[in-house]
Amino acid sequence: MNAGKLIIGVVAGVAVGAALGVLFAPDKGTATRKKISKKGHDLTDDLERKFNKFVDTFSRKFDKLHDEANDLADEIKTKADEATSKFPNEKKL
Repeated sequence: MNAGKLIIGVVAGVAVGAALGVLFAPDKGTATRKKISKKGHDLTDDLERKFNKFVDTFSRKFDKLHDEANDLADEIKTKADEATSKFPNEKKL
């Protein structure tokens, strides 16, 4: 199971559990609605933080991989140029 699906499942489970817990609590309707609203905002904020952290981590890893690929391409080009310079009379493709 991938991490994204796991996080969504956990957040959904927490949200349902919190909503059911608040609905069955012995409070007035207005207090219950406020609690549900607060829990919803808290869960939304938490999900947003986790998503932003995921995006930041993904971006850093992508940038690192991109840099490594560029370095490897430069290294290959340099070695190819060195190899072809050893045979100056040969036609290049």
